[in-house]
Amino acid sequence: MNIHQNLSDPRANDGPNASGDQLERLRGYINSQIVGQSAFLDKLLIALLADGHVLLEGAPGLAKTKAVNTLAAAIHCDDRRIQFTPDLLPTDLTGTDVFRPGEGTFEFVEGPLFHNLILADEINRAPAKVQSALLEAMAERQITVGQSTYKLPDLFMVLATQNPIEQEGTYPLPEAQLDRFLMHVKVDYPDLEAERQILALVRGEAMHGRTEPDFTVTPATIFGWRAAALKTHVSKALEDYILQFVFATRKPETYGNDLSGLIAFGASPRGTIALDRCARVHAFMRGSEFATPVDVQAVVHDVLRHRLILNFEAEADGVTKDQVIDELLKRVPVS
Repeated sequence: MNIHQNLSDPRANDGPNASGDQLERLRGYINSQIVGQSAFLDKLLIALLADGHVLLEGAPGLAKTKAVNTLAAAIHCDDRRIQFTPDLLPTDLTGTDVFRPGEGTFEFVEGPLFHNLILADEINRAPAKVQSALLEAMAERQITVGQSTYKLPDLFMVLATQNPIEQEGTYPLPEAQLDRFLMHVKVDYPDLEAERQILALVRGEAMHGRTEPDFTVTPATIFGWRAAALKTHVSKALEDYILQFVFATRKPETYGNDLSGLIAFGASPRGTIALDRCARVHAFMRGSEFATPVDVQAVVHDVLRHRLILNFEAEADGVTKDQVIDELLKRVPVS
């Protein structure tokens, strides 16, 4: 069962989520503006309610930028797009101290990171110093310039994109930074009928402008949803399932000799925390008081695929991280 099927369940608003109708209207509006990417958009909302960052991987032209702009407009937040290039400097993200000759003092001028939703476009094209500045913002929700540290907004989310086609002139993201992304979401092409709807939508927007949402979702609403999602019950049995699954990425041979040696490094405890949090949010978004193994399985690929490092033999044999996760899903027993 995929995430879109789960969240489209007509019983989604029958649970304890008093704001279920409002959340469903938000989902409906975003899906009306970004056609054919409902699974991707649902995962954006999961990351938003789980207070995490997202790494988006997909070919150019799949509405990743528009999705961020649409989400920001729908929840009344400001957003900024940063095009990452090899000549980018850390201060291009953080801001810098500017000298004011009239006063004889320095004044800090904020950079684009001081906004709510940050689209880091082609993040792997920036050098290590820029990645380091972004890592502090993602991990600590603050930036440091000189001797001063500045707090970022309470609602702060980085949505970074990677182009899987072009690798020339790119810098591989360090593992420490990859682990700071709550989810790694792959964005695929829309199907034929969805692309037909995209044509109609673009023609309509060209003639009449974009449709504005007829509801109000504020950052305060988002914080309320986050608090409610944290109260979603996770049983001891489900907690054991999550723990066993993450431990299986570290010792895959426990579940079959054919898995032995496929994974060089498994998921960190941060992966366990992310899997628990995303499963709770997934359950919350479908209106349930408690999470189930279905909620874990719906998000496990996006939560763990960037946290696994396969060994050389597995990569040489064409084994993918998703295939390894698929095998573990078959073999790790549900408590």
